[in-house]
Amino acid sequence: MPKVVSDTGPLIALASINQFTLLQKLFGKTYIPPAVRSEILDKNTLNAINLSSWIEVLPAKDKIAIQLLKNELDAGESEAIILARELNANLLVLDERAARRKAIALDLPTIGTLGVLLLAKKQTLISTLKPLLDTLIHAGFRMSEELYEQVLQSAGEEK
Repeated sequence: MPKVVSDTGPLIALASINQFTLLQKLFGKTYIPPAVRSEILDKNTLNAINLSSWIEVLPAKDKIAIQLLKNELDAGESEAIILARELNANLLVLDERAARRKAIALDLPTIGTLGVLLLAKKQTLISTLKPLLDTLIHAGFRMSEELYEQVLQSAGEEK
């Protein structure tokens, strides 16, 4: 199984559409740093994390690197990026553009919430993507109309 580290946003987004366990189905274990766990204020998502044996809270060791990243990113993103680097993770799950740019600059492979959903569709873990995307948007997930259409097209679905 691949080593996967997740930031806060994708966990909340997936929980908001009742697809939290897709990470487990796709990747097995998922690691999160302590800052990610503490950023999750939603009780349902927090309960899901606390009850999930496949999510492991693991602190990153390089506190200096984390502090340097915190000049540009939030605590969860900073810790997730450094933890992914320390674990030599196969995948870092995060949505924020600035954090993804930083992770890519550090040669960390990234995927976002929408990529997770596309992968789940490709592996037939979900049958249709459009209702999930619509629910995500309704829950406050931001995506452009263009991205919405691209994701549906990639999934072989129509608007």
